[in-house]
Amino acid sequence: MLVDSHCHLDAPELDHDRDAVIARARAAGVGRQIVPAVDAAGWAKLRDVCAVDDGLFPAYGLHPMYLSSHRPPHLDELRDWIVRERPVAVGECGLDYFVEGLDAEQQQFYFDGQLRLAREFDLPVIVHARRAVDAVIASFKRIGGLRGVVHSFSGSAEQARQLWQLGFMIGLGGPVTYERANRLRGLVATMPLDCLLLETDAPDQPDSGIRGQRNEPARLAVVRDAIAGLRGEPPEAIAQATTRNAERLFGLPPP
Repeated sequence: MLVDSHCHLDAPELDHDRDAVIARARAAGVGRQIVPAVDAAGWAKLRDVCAVDDGLFPAYGLHPMYLSSHRPPHLDELRDWIVRERPVAVGECGLDYFVEGLDAEQQQFYFDGQLRLAREFDLPVIVHARRAVDAVIASFKRIGGLRGVVHSFSGSAEQARQLWQLGFMIGLGGPVTYERANRLRGLVATMPLDCLLLETDAPDQPDSGIRGQRNEPARLAVVRDAIAGLRGEPPEAIAQATTRNAERLFGLPPP
């Protein structure tokens, strides 16, 4: 059984057929999903979505792209949610230097606050690092005592090596299925398998087979097969290794 390490199952795009989406995922072998939050206003809905199925595991955090929604008291509220709800991770958090108009200093404030909470509660972090991998690595080193995953990794092989040395995994999804993603495909062909997580980022980042359409966790098998092909390994080996990685990082119970 596969683990989708990053799926926004609470997104409004899935409101009308969420039960069917979950059923299709299970039919495709995706038995468990990590569902990260994006802002404080959505935490309650995310909790309720995950409560309907024992294969759904919430993470709570403040996403950098939703910076305008965040307020400093939300970090105190996040602490309370961690204590009360016992999520499997803190996130989605991180830095985004791609989107214009996102204040870098404010992003860093919320990112650092969440990293400190993750360290305090010994939880992994789920990190967004778009055009900001070096700054994210620097933050990990400065805070210290952290582990987690940089999801939808798009950095260099050297940046990936630095993350592995710090105890972080990288998450890969739909982008690796596109033939023009040469750097990413080269990385996955040779990287240590014990540092890899599979993800869909549904409803975003569709694979090449559904380009421009809504993504679903059931498509994780396509990502698995693409990575298996690039590595010249059986899909079952990729599934087993990445499932073990997710279980280890997030402390998941048996399926």
